[in-house]
Amino acid sequence: MALTKIGKEGITGVSNSANATFLTATSGEGVTLAGTLAVTGVHTVGENAIYDSEGGAVTQNLVQGLCKCWAKFNGSSFGELDSFNVASFTDSGSGNYTVNVNNDFANINHASVEASGAYHTSNDAANAVGTLNIGCYNQSHSNSDESRVAVHSNGDLA
Repeated sequence: MALTKIGKEGITGVSNSANATFLTATSGEGVTLAGTLAVTGVHTVGENAIYDSEGGAVTQNLVQGLCKCWAKFNGSSFGELDSFNVASFTDSGSGNYTVNVNNDFANINHASVEASGAYHTSNDAANAVGTLNIGCYNQSHSNSDESRVAVHSNGDLA
């Protein structure tokens, strides 16, 4: 591992770089930093990234703990309100909707949770690796279009 401290005269074209510090480590080396680490720019977090729980008792996988897809949309006029990892929506009939995801899940066993103003909302049909299927029902247990429908799904991406 190399740790080099470079004064402003050592960096060409960079102003006010006094006491700049650069750290380089190879993939076989581990680096431990104490204190607060300020990170700027785009950084990739690998699938093996871990964190300690709030109480510090357990270690969790960061990537597996993230919501992989979510959406909120108007099922009555069928307009998207906001979403993440969603390619499109399909109106599959009264109270039935399909959310088509951008990045497929690894298998059909991703866990979806739906909510609406309806009496209840359910995963109306079996999910596929690239879709979430939603059914909204009123108090009479009939399919019902809803003005606000929300869904999110957790699982492994392909």
